Amino acid sequence: MYKTLSSALLAAMLALGSPLMANEATGEDTVVTSININTAGPEQLAQLTGIGPAKAAAIVEYRETNGPFATIDDLAKVKGIGESTVEKNRHLLSH
Repeated sequence: MYKTLSSALLAAMLALGSPLMANEATGEDTVVTSININTAGPEQLAQLTGIGPAKAAAIVEYRETNGPFATIDDLAKVKGIGESTVEKNRHLLSH
């Protein structure tokens, strides 16, 4: 799910809006290239633009209550997450 990237590629990905996460196992920074909304934990989801810890927890709670998301657009069904947030993150999301 995570890949270690060169500094130049890392800078380019960050400029495009990809979240940066610290890899605790290796101590290296990694760029998130895809987040599966049906399996990601709150820590991963909170790395998305416009999604903090509370909204990340709401995504997990919604998923546990209603089952997996059938489409990326279904993420907007979570209270507090609108279509604009989905669009800002669409390039990072999978299901």
